[in-house]
Amino acid sequence: MELNKNDLNTMGLENDDPLQSTSPQISVNEFSCHCCYDILVNPTTLNCGHSFCRHCLALWWMSSKKTECPECREKWEGFPKVNILLRDAIEKLFPDAIRMRFEDIQQNTDIVQSLAAFQKYGSDQIPVASNTGRVNQQRGGGFFSGVLTALTGVAVVLLVYHWSSRESEHDLLVHKAVAKWTAEEVVLWLEQLGPWASLYRDRFLSERVNGRLLLTLTEEEFSRAPYTIENSHRRAILMELERVKALGMKPPQNLWEYKAVNPGRSLFLLYALKSSPRLGLLYLYLFDYTESFLPFIHTICPLQEDNSREDIITKLLDLREPTWKQWREFLVKYSFLPYQLIAEFAWDWLEVHYWTSRFLIVNAMLLSVLELFSFWRIWSRSELKTVPQRMWSHFWKVSTQGLFVAMFWPLIPQFVCNCLFYWALYFNPIINIDLVVKEVRRLETQVL
Repeated sequence: MELNKNDLNTMGLENDDPLQSTSPQISVNEFSCHCCYDILVNPTTLNCGHSFCRHCLALWWMSSKKTECPECREKWEGFPKVNILLRDAIEKLFPDAIRMRFEDIQQNTDIVQSLAAFQKYGSDQIPVASNTGRVNQQRGGGFFSGVLTALTGVAVVLLVYHWSSRESEHDLLVHKAVAKWTAEEVVLWLEQLGPWASLYRDRFLSERVNGRLLLTLTEEEFSRAPYTIENSHRRAILMELERVKALGMKPPQNLWEYKAVNPGRSLFLLYALKSSPRLGLLYLYLFDYTESFLPFIHTICPLQEDNSREDIITKLLDLREPTWKQWREFLVKYSFLPYQLIAEFAWDWLEVHYWTSRFLIVNAMLLSVLELFSFWRIWSRSELKTVPQRMWSHFWKVSTQGLFVAMFWPLIPQFVCNCLFYWALYFNPIINIDLVVKEVRRLETQVL
């Protein structure tokens, strides 16, 4: 049986690809926004499944200030993103209609301003958003969250044990009057001056030098037998002994002793250095110049001629006024590399505080990267004009919160101080690693 021409055409249509046979039947109305009832431009799909033009969603958010679907009123989670698959499909099917819509949108100043405000809102929400919602769960560092949870549990157990036991010997020395020191406590004080002090440990123990006897010893007696202390070491001992006599007890000489004497001030410094290192260093200059700022600047900006002959203890005890050269170097780093100042100071203390110094150095590097991300975000959005306003807002926020901490620190229990102190010191690097990873992923997946 022969087939006519009409039969062949019918069979040809039936054998064609189903998508090709039905494609002419797709209309613009099937891809319309339920806000403007026009073709979807940069379609943004919410958690509820409804899709809208991105500028329509921005206009809705600007007018209502609600994070909910304009159609079903369901709250969205996270920050809505463009549905890339749907956007590409619409642009391929209806290129002319999309081009005309883009031209109309760019000429409408209200829409442009709404989109900019909406994107800024989303950018502000992403770094501080908690791990809620499907998007944040995919972007969040689940590994770091698990590590942080495990370390938190271990830290709480250790702090409870420390709290239930007696104070450490280091804390006792900074709280106990020198006249009441035992011979063992005098040796402990001596050993904290530096590794070189171990040379004289047995001599002090054999003479049973207690606190009362220590206060009566002179430079001449230190130079003779049975002590026979070298000139450079004797000078460091006498300088520290003068401070001990003036205070009546041992002054704080390292991080742990400083925290034991000044728990609230230590918390404030950790908070200020994390939120704003420049304000933290300004605080040292204004309120703790002799005890903390002078040793700090002599350590990070030493005089070139003194580098070869001064160790860390000598720099720490140096109370001379900084030279103009030191001030110049400090101000340059203070303005452009504030976290490097903290890293340099921690580097000099590697032999004394092995793990703490390394945590501080890593944290300073991470905070520097996060600060660079912040400046890059401002530059890429052409928001340089807003820098003075941002700086003033940040200064006001940190200052008011820091003042609140400084006012109420005497009321904080010691155990709470320890928890907050060790959390801020050792766990912040883990948190900042997570933030850096999120910022890198955000740059890779950012929708312009």
